[in-house]
Amino acid sequence: MNGKTGFPGSGYAGGLCLRWNFSGPGSFNGQVTADSGMTHPEPTDREYARLSQNGDRNAFTRLVRRYQDRLYRFILRMVNSHDEALELTQDTFIKAWQGLPDWRPEAEFRTWLFRIGSNAAMDCLRRRKVVEFVGIDEDYDAPGGAADPEAQLQTKQRLKALEVALSRLPPDQREIVLLRDIEDMSYGEIAAVLGINEGTVKSRLARAREALIDYRRRMDA
Repeated sequence: MNGKTGFPGSGYAGGLCLRWNFSGPGSFNGQVTADSGMTHPEPTDREYARLSQNGDRNAFTRLVRRYQDRLYRFILRMVNSHDEALELTQDTFIKAWQGLPDWRPEAEFRTWLFRIGSNAAMDCLRRRKVVEFVGIDEDYDAPGGAADPEAQLQTKQRLKALEVALSRLPPDQREIVLLRDIEDMSYGEIAAVLGINEGTVKSRLARAREALIDYRRRMDA
């Protein structure tokens, strides 16, 4: 990265100024249109990360736009504060940019990024010694959600029921359910994010789901 630690953009913190767009970075999803009018596949996270390691700030900006919404929502549900979530999300991208020299291609960029964000959220909760929960936004689009309006409504209803039950879980169990059921991560990806083995992921997730089932039973009784 040529010794540069400033984040792409302008403003403070070594050039950082994230321009949030929570309506979704649609122009950067799917495919990019070249000047010739031909379409080319959107580069992968790994390709953008490798370019970023070489100091390509535009490539890292693409990664920010690709993940800023999901990372923000994940942190928001953990810390229950829009201002703190915004600050922690911004700090996560700063740390990711500065830590790129240590990133290795065999590591998935998404899991590496979410590990930084997860640590930031848990550190915030430990400092505050308060554990709260924020619900899923009404306009949240579930990963892989169907385009059919009725299917989307059913998905959102299931998520709203899940959020009530999640609010009763301790943060470590809540976090693992969010990563698995909301972010749709594999056991291996969750293990990489949390820095634990897959066996621990499965046992912790099983305990969390048992708690969720127990809560639903008591509510239905």
